[in-house]
Amino acid sequence: MTPERTPERPHRAPTATYRLQLQPAFPFAAAAAAVPYLAALGVSHLHLSPVLEAVPGSAHGYDVVDHARVREELGGEEGLRALSRTAREHGLGLVVDIVPNHMAMSPRHNRALWEVLREGPKSPYARWFDIDWAARGGQLLVPVLGAPVGEVLDELRVDGDVLRYHEHAFPLREGTARLPLPQLLDAQWYRPVWWRLARTELNYRRFFSISELIGVRVEDPEVFEATHATVLRLLHEGVVDGLRVDHPDGLADPDSYLLRLHEATGGRWTVVEKILADGEPLPAAWPVAGTTGYDALRHIDGLFTDAEGYGELLAAYRRFAAPQTDRGGEWAATVRRAAYKVLTHELATETDRLVRVAQRLCEASPDPRLRDRAPWALRLALRELLVRMEVYRPYTSVDPAGVLTEEAAAEARTAFAVPEEADAVDVVREVLLGRAGEGPDAVELRTRFAQTASALRAKSVEDTAFYRYVPLLSATEVGGEPGRPAVSPEEFHAYGARVQRDWPLTGTVVSTHDTKRSADVRAALSVLTQCPGRWAEVLAEAARGVGEVPDGQLAWAAWQTVFGLGPAAPERVREALLKHVREAGMYTSWTEQEPPYEEAVGRFVTAGPCGPPGERVAALREALAPHIRANVLGTALVHLTMPGVPDLYQGTEGEYRALVDPDNRRPAAFAAADAEPGEKEAVTRAALALRARRPDAFGGAATYAPLAAEGPAAAHCAAFVRSGAVLTAVTRLSLRLADAGGWGETQLPLPPGRWTDVLTAGREFGGHARVADLFERLPVALLERVGAAGE
Repeated sequence: MTPERTPERPHRAPTATYRLQLQPAFPFAAAAAAVPYLAALGVSHLHLSPVLEAVPGSAHGYDVVDHARVREELGGEEGLRALSRTAREHGLGLVVDIVPNHMAMSPRHNRALWEVLREGPKSPYARWFDIDWAARGGQLLVPVLGAPVGEVLDELRVDGDVLRYHEHAFPLREGTARLPLPQLLDAQWYRPVWWRLARTELNYRRFFSISELIGVRVEDPEVFEATHATVLRLLHEGVVDGLRVDHPDGLADPDSYLLRLHEATGGRWTVVEKILADGEPLPAAWPVAGTTGYDALRHIDGLFTDAEGYGELLAAYRRFAAPQTDRGGEWAATVRRAAYKVLTHELATETDRLVRVAQRLCEASPDPRLRDRAPWALRLALRELLVRMEVYRPYTSVDPAGVLTEEAAAEARTAFAVPEEADAVDVVREVLLGRAGEGPDAVELRTRFAQTASALRAKSVEDTAFYRYVPLLSATEVGGEPGRPAVSPEEFHAYGARVQRDWPLTGTVVSTHDTKRSADVRAALSVLTQCPGRWAEVLAEAARGVGEVPDGQLAWAAWQTVFGLGPAAPERVREALLKHVREAGMYTSWTEQEPPYEEAVGRFVTAGPCGPPGERVAALREALAPHIRANVLGTALVHLTMPGVPDLYQGTEGEYRALVDPDNRRPAAFAAADAEPGEKEAVTRAALALRARRPDAFGGAATYAPLAAEGPAAAHCAAFVRSGAVLTAVTRLSLRLADAGGWGETQLPLPPGRWTDVLTAGREFGGHARVADLFERLPVALLERVGAAGE
């Protein structure tokens, strides 16, 4: 039975937010200077990246070192308060990004961690961090050394009560400073080790596989209070109005955490960075407004993707790149292979911890069903169940049998050569479902499995498979489904209706600081699904002008990158492609770099996509400009008027073409007040102004109704009505439309009343409007009802 949602207490929810990436080059004062511009743009709240003290120089702020202080490099608490005052003077509120899951593994900046390293498990801060003190001889392994310790011993030095290694500093346990260095290292509560041991030997929970970020135990009420006190104080004092919660899937118990947060905030508007798999609902019991919006991104992008053309594009990709089935040829097989690799490489230490807990549980269990389980069998069972998880993780508030299915268990059993040994799968599954096993070890196994599952999904799908399976780069986006990227209008409308019914104040996004390509780049790439044959021909011509090609998949991705991005500095493309091949991990990687291959990638990008052969791709982009325009404007307008609270990433109100970070995290730049807005910015301003003027048409009590066009080109018009007062209509698959002869006599039957054009002054419509007239000037239309029926 699905639990009922906890109702939110009434507080002012945003109508639209604007994300600012704070960093030393763009502090609170710079954000305050932008407030008049952003207020005029029409948003209701500024959405700030993390504001608490972070590692010095951090360009993102997710590496928090002190929860008690607002970051001095940004202007400190007074700077934040000044920004809040300026925002309020212009009618704006603040939403702040918080990071409950992890802190920076930087002892010289992280005072709580420094105390743990000095005092060990007896430190009052030891409960803060997710450390397995029973492993590795009771020493916390710190992977910072450039080589095995014996090779760098002379680079370690004692400076009073501090151990130093280049820029790293560690506290010495009391009474150990005068010991010879080898004995001194043995006497500490930690052990500096070769960074390569992070793969298999660590005994602390990390953020995914990032050893520089250590997991925090906010499930402990005292830790929650200590790490949230400052943010909650700022919220209750009115400095901050709402919260964005970073990566709740990493927590031991997201359900309990979000309930505690809800109670502590008094029910303020809160959204969670929850990535939903295709068809997965947000847990109904979570007392939040919704997600940060990646589920909306997938549905919006899909609306402008041609399903049939994608199939043809996939076939062309397979001919051009000749990928192996499970290394980029088929989506499901590619994900499965990537998951196996991640478990045995990046997440090997997390897998080992799971096996240790499972073995301990089975050995000590009074239940005979759990006895006589070999560690290798438990490891295999855990691995096979993990790789078959099709969502990020199970939750206590949702029946875990829905994600740890019997079908998955049956597949997992086939990995065992001896059928009798395959019942280890059933043993593990019964414990994970809460049907067997009791005590702390059973609870820990369920918790660790869920946390590992979320890290595995992120690393294997977003950070590996997305870079291997590349027939359509716009589909390889957070929350996306590259194996089925197209979304029909009917599917989109069903999604919109669900959002309005269940989560009307959820966040929606199309570009973020984490998207691998901005919405405008993806909008251009989606056009290729409407002309796959033409793309293949141009690519074949361009490829003939290039000599050395590192590999076919990289080449295909590189050509699509320059098509989506348009004219840009070659260095931007090279940096993005270098990250691409390292994430893919097929010929080089972050930890096992292959300089000859990477140099070949650089030469190829320079000589091909960013060289003379790239002019053919640029010419195709120019020829397809009207259809790219239709996708760009359509994406923007749907995002701004569909159910939910739209979040605009900095700069995306106008044309914004960016690749994966750090390309998309450059300091924000805003247009001059008297600058003439381009088409996209004009559409954005008009839609935001309408949201501000008619909040009743978009809020929690609003309605959403699809509107079907009639006539020969009806399938190319996607339209919906908000609360009977606002009508959105966009052109989809405009190239296919043009090839079929245009709109003809296609009509859109408007609801009763007179409707004025919000985007073009002086135009009114009523009754059955010709779609060709609606889209006479722009490929999108935004109408507002100004009169009732008969007026």
